[in-house]
Amino acid sequence: MLWMKHRGIINVTNSNLNSNKLDQTVTHLLVTVHNDGYTERYAECTQHVTSALKVDWVTSRSATHGVDTEAAHAASKNEYNTLRLPVMDLVTVALQSEDFVAQLKEVCPDEADGLGCGSLLTVC
Repeated sequence: MLWMKHRGIINVTNSNLNSNKLDQTVTHLLVTVHNDGYTERYAECTQHVTSALKVDWVTSRSATHGVDTEAAHAASKNEYNTLRLPVMDLVTVALQSEDFVAQLKEVCPDEADGLGCGSLLTVC
């Protein structure tokens, strides 16, 4: 249990935080929130210009013209909220074992060994 307290939790956490899948999902979320914010601010600015100058402002020049950025952001948020990392499936199976610490040691060897939880996934 000392291994679990001092190494196991750290190894699982590092594996999750260093996951390429997590990085890609968070990056996609950041891009979609940026685009959606840009679209909303552009629309707001257009309304102010139209109101102040009493002219029709052409919005077709917006980088996100015709793109449903709100739906793209909602989809990326859902992708993030439902993200499943493969190492967690291995951890879940290991925790159901009678000797779950031994199982976790196999799934997540110490980082000092140069491996970590992700190394087993590349082999599988």
